[in-house]
Amino acid sequence: MSNDQFLYPSHDDFVQEAIIAGRPLADAVRELQGIYKADNRPWVVGFSGGKDSTVILSLTYYALKMLPPEERHKHVYVVSSDTRVETPVVVDMIRQVLDSVNAQAIQDQLPMTAHSVTPQVGETFWANLLGKGYPAPTKAFRWCTERMKIDPVSEFIKDKVARFGEVVVVLGSRREESSTRAQVITRHKIDGSALGRHTTLHNAYTYMPIELWHADDVWEYLMSAARPWGGSNRVLFELYKDSNAGECPLVIDTNTPSCGNSRFGCWTCTVVTHDKAIEGLVNSGEDWMLPLLQFRNQLHASSLPENKTKFRNYKRRTGKVTFARGAIDDDSSTAAKHVPGPYWMKYRREWLKLLLEIEKGIRETDREIELIGRDELQVIRQQWLKDPNEPDWVDSLPRIYGEVYPEDPVEWIKNDAGAFSEPDAAILNALEAERGVPAVLIMKLIDTELSFSGLSRRKGILDELQKVLEQDWGGLDEAMERRAIPKVTDSHKTAFESLKADIDGLLQ
Repeated sequence: MSNDQFLYPSHDDFVQEAIIAGRPLADAVRELQGIYKADNRPWVVGFSGGKDSTVILSLTYYALKMLPPEERHKHVYVVSSDTRVETPVVVDMIRQVLDSVNAQAIQDQLPMTAHSVTPQVGETFWANLLGKGYPAPTKAFRWCTERMKIDPVSEFIKDKVARFGEVVVVLGSRREESSTRAQVITRHKIDGSALGRHTTLHNAYTYMPIELWHADDVWEYLMSAARPWGGSNRVLFELYKDSNAGECPLVIDTNTPSCGNSRFGCWTCTVVTHDKAIEGLVNSGEDWMLPLLQFRNQLHASSLPENKTKFRNYKRRTGKVTFARGAIDDDSSTAAKHVPGPYWMKYRREWLKLLLEIEKGIRETDREIELIGRDELQVIRQQWLKDPNEPDWVDSLPRIYGEVYPEDPVEWIKNDAGAFSEPDAAILNALEAERGVPAVLIMKLIDTELSFSGLSRRKGILDELQKVLEQDWGGLDEAMERRAIPKVTDSHKTAFESLKADIDGLLQ
């Protein structure tokens, strides 16, 4: 079947004749129209670019288009979350859909607009990983989802709630996707209504028109007729073909599982061990993405337990060495596990340069792609200059960028420079070698003093200096010796059991 050949000559013919999930498709459209007309709450349609959200967008667009103009009484907002690290082959497709919907909705006189939301520049993947040194996300520490997906969409929804009082969020969630998703849908369903309550946002309600559909139903819909705003879903089908990658829905709460294996997820996702999605794309001919896969694998390797001490500082960003207290082990001693801090600056510099080199290499194949935003570079530079453990005295980021893009100078913000320069660093390092006092400690003490200079009252300076001095300035071994947890002896056990007996007696 070619790109413009469908089972039905038009979307309208398909809707009138098809039966999907045991129900006439025309009935589903009428239900959509009835819920739309029932009140004045605007709709927010979640669109991730995947198959399920494409069905939802198509159904909503068609249902709205089939209403008489006078009944199109409220606005429908289509929102798509761009994390800025989306799988590159999907980015252009999503943008094309949003642009097409916006253009065609004007021609069809529909009250519908499509919007793309992004995380704040200080909360992007690279601002956190390269800038602050956050470790690559894992199942236990999936810091990226809330910052990059949930928060931008939630802010968009909350803005509409503030304007209109209440909104209805239309989603492509299906019970078949997972048992967890089915439980969440059921738990928040409103009795006697097609709507449910949003899991976290007040005055936001959810509507899931295809919650009972199966994957075959979804593909039957997508491949039977042209999209109501024009064009075909053939590109979408090609992305899913020969892949066991799943769906990556629009994420609106923390109950949504990772979509690390989805072709519609982030190419940087390290929550999964193997990124089958990117591997599948490379194997299907997108070999220009191989450097992205290799880079992603480097990040994943850095998150493995056996590699943490190599890639990550022994101190947290607070300047303190942290231990997580465990349970009492077989030796009757309390186990304390060291919790490493951010990535060492050395690796952040190396990864930034490699990322820029990969980006430049891809651009040389006539693909306009930006793997890291220039606004993100500005933020990362500031974070490096002010890093709490390893301040970047030499201001290395502009140099790194210049080595990769000598022909593309960036106007770096003039006031980004810190209080210390490279010559200052040399002096402080010499003092460290001579006196044994860490150069960073001296820098922080001087920096604290400077922060109070010019103030008429210097109240609090001693407290701030004390906080600096109380940080862990020795090595990890010294910190572990200082914080060694004593072995639980027999006398400790006897005292504990006696205390427990006294408490039990009081409670009886």
